Amino acid sequence: MADINNLIVYCEYEDGKVADISLELLTKGRTLATQLGVKLEALVIGDKLTGIENQLYPYGVDTVYKVEDPRLYPYTSQPHASVVINLFKEIKPQVCLMGASSIGRDLGPRVSSSLHSGLTADCTSLEIGDHTDAKTGKEYHNLLYQIRPAFGGNIVATIVNPECRPQMATVREGVMKKEIFDENYKGTAIDLDANKYVSDADFVVSIIDRHIEKSKINIKNASIIVAGGYGVGSKENFQMLFQLAETLGAEVGASRAAVDAGFTEHERQIGQTGVTVHPKLYIACGISGQIQHIAGMQDSSIIISINNDPKAPINTIADYVITGDIEEVVPKLIKYYKKNSK
Repeated sequence: MADINNLIVYCEYEDGKVADISLELLTKGRTLATQLGVKLEALVIGDKLTGIENQLYPYGVDTVYKVEDPRLYPYTSQPHASVVINLFKEIKPQVCLMGASSIGRDLGPRVSSSLHSGLTADCTSLEIGDHTDAKTGKEYHNLLYQIRPAFGGNIVATIVNPECRPQMATVREGVMKKEIFDENYKGTAIDLDANKYVSDADFVVSIIDRHIEKSKINIKNASIIVAGGYGVGSKENFQMLFQLAETLGAEVGASRAAVDAGFTEHERQIGQTGVTVHPKLYIACGISGQIQHIAGMQDSSIIISINNDPKAPINTIADYVITGDIEEVVPKLIKYYKKNSK
């Protein structure tokens, strides 16, 4: 199959700003597009999109497709799916990336199902590489490697889509780094007529009232995180982690096991099914270190593991390991930091 067309990122847009997840995907998309020798494109669907392209160009975007119509904001499934599906039939992108957000999880499967293209959800890494079909011996070049944990995190699977296009993947917020490519980069904006891509029937569902509650917890951008696992033992013991975090000016995170046990709220969950973080310091308390959790915090600059199991998997990636009980170690840390921070 001759792949000549471009790599496109579906960009989410709210309150006059492009979502961080979309900018992260554009950063990664720029690298992948360069490797493939194709253009990086962005698609923005909504209302009041004047000047939106200026937020995107610095990330190395060559073409911005804008589909503006008051009926296309806020996001609803059918109109956005129709725009993407019909546009993709026209421009035939080689690769499409979306955020694994509530919107991307709704939109991605609708688009891939309609275009019979396949979709890998919740990728932790994206690369370009070759593939040889074991049955036919046919060789494929410059495929998108869609990499993610599988089988409960026991393996890391590399998934390829040799024949169907576009190759589609969703990625969680925080997994890829967001970096400006060139402050002065200039691409081309293309205004598309919404009526060409949607029909009146697409608007059978309308939003009467809309409430969005902003999260009060911001662990994604925290420079220090104190995270607790099932090994912390109880909700009461988790309060020690909050005390340590307060002493350090840190945020509190948690593993999925700790959240499932009711020790703390889901917004604090770090890992494959939570948020991905990149703090300067990550203190892991009573966390064994399953691959799903490690996927969400392995890029931390310094990792300290506090665990009574010297063979806990997380110790293999930790810079410092303290072997001991949380109930003894954490109060000593609090006491020490309070004494030395005055």
